[in-house]
Amino acid sequence: SSAPEKATVCFGSMFIELPKAKTREMLRHDQEELDKEINNLRKELRVKVNRLYEAQGKPELKGFNLNPMSAEEMKLINRILEG
Repeated sequence: SSAPEKATVCFGSMFIELPKAKTREMLRHDQEELDKEINNLRKELRVKVNRLYEAQGKPELKGFNLNPMSAEEMKLINRILEG
């Protein structure tokens, strides 16, 4: 049987060869963690901006609580626009 395909991955200042499946799994996991972190930061930012507006006696920002579209939603929109 042939060896699994390898990918060269950079960790800090080292390059390590890993199986492509393992590399893909690591990247997927990292992306999920980054997405969680981004969503948490967005939620915190909304709260802070609303507190700031409240302290300044301004009305709450309209449309500020909207969520960005997911990659899947963007693909569907692009498919629709392309006809």
